[in-house]
Amino acid sequence: LPASLPDTPEVREDTADYLGECQAVDACVGTLIQRLEETGELDRTVVVISGDHGYPGVPDGKCNLYALGTAVTLAIRWPGGKPGRIIDDFVGLPDLAPTFMEIAGVKPPEGVTARSLLPILKSDRDGQVDPTRTAVITGRERHVAEAREGNLPYPMRALHTAEFLYVRNFAPDRWPMGSPYAAAESTASLSAQQLENNTRYAFPDMDASPTKAWVVLHCDDPAWAWHYQRAFAKRPAEELYDLRRDRDQTRNVAGDPAYAAHKARLAAELDTRLNAVRDPRLCESPVPFENPPFTDGPEKKIQKR
Repeated sequence: LPASLPDTPEVREDTADYLGECQAVDACVGTLIQRLEETGELDRTVVVISGDHGYPGVPDGKCNLYALGTAVTLAIRWPGGKPGRIIDDFVGLPDLAPTFMEIAGVKPPEGVTARSLLPILKSDRDGQVDPTRTAVITGRERHVAEAREGNLPYPMRALHTAEFLYVRNFAPDRWPMGSPYAAAESTASLSAQQLENNTRYAFPDMDASPTKAWVVLHCDDPAWAWHYQRAFAKRPAEELYDLRRDRDQTRNVAGDPAYAAHKARLAAELDTRLNAVRDPRLCESPVPFENPPFTDGPEKKIQKR
């Protein structure tokens, strides 16, 4: 298991269930490819398999910018291409749009900043194919609208390279997984003393799961409390992880003087990239994501439609 997940039978079972669902998707894809082959369409079809975010319902997963929350499978079958290649280029899912447009002979509209993957697909090389694809930006504004008072977002941007992950938290005074609302949990397994002494909370921006429930229920256990703090506590404005020594990104070295030069370089590169695409979080004041209609509740949004 990743270091951010408690290594317990309950969490292992939850992860095994998740991997079982992945196997079911694999079987479905195999059936579709077989059908394409039977109809004679396989050799003129590009098959792309991916996901929309990382592992849901766990610490560091979906709604976080750590690798467990953003890294997803991207497997592409290009007709006539060299099979079995593993590519090290950093790409993002927005790159799929201009890729499909180029395959179809359509010029991407103005404002599209993602880049086509077609040169990589047509290559027969493994490893790093495009020497300019050495980093990728990820971002987050909101997940559950009512996760915080006033429907405010939790704005984040990150720069991920082969060696480092740099994360910028624009509102460190807010709760990253949503404000702590008292949980209406089942009390069947808790003693009266536990109920009297502990207040359990539900954090809306982390999806419900057996792993989330286990972490919340063990928030006061000295052996596991750090998982709870890691998942739900407020975070500093900057985070930096040395992926060469900390693959699972559990040790923030942003405040370590030994990493000051690396942090300054990555922070400057992130700002340059965000400014180049006119990210509203840096380039607009007031920031639109902090105001209506982005902060309208679901009822208002429905009425406006």
